[in-house]
Amino acid sequence: EVQLVESGGGLVQAGGTLRLSCGASGFPFEDYAIVWFRQVPGKEREEVSCLSGSDARGDAMRHYADFVKGRFTITSDTAKTTVYLEMNSLAPDDTAVYYCAARRCGDYCSGYGCYRPLRSDGMHYWGKGTPVTVSL
Repeated sequence: EVQLVESGGGLVQAGGTLRLSCGASGFPFEDYAIVWFRQVPGKEREEVSCLSGSDARGDAMRHYADFVKGRFTITSDTAKTTVYLEMNSLAPDDTAVYYCAARRCGDYCSGYGCYRPLRSDGMHYWGKGTPVTVSL
């Protein structure tokens, strides 16, 4: 059974930090890019960050949306088939439901899995989301 399970969301004050986790199972982890999205009421789901490949192999590819660049960091633990999103300097505008998704990249994952477009309709698997609320 394919599963993407997010965890780590919650309530945090502005300026604080949260680390989200996305645990993946049921599919070949190395053949997929993992992409974080977020969605707030009245807005379209938007890409936050993407990770494919691995730092250990030296072929990792990362992408960050402009609105999180310099504040968020995406990492992975290949042995645990888990991707993390560390969110620093959180602001109320970061309040959203955060989802992880997987996009198949196969032989092209190494350095290429996070090529744009990174659109919601391009993802193959989705988690159920974890809510993040940033208060003043």
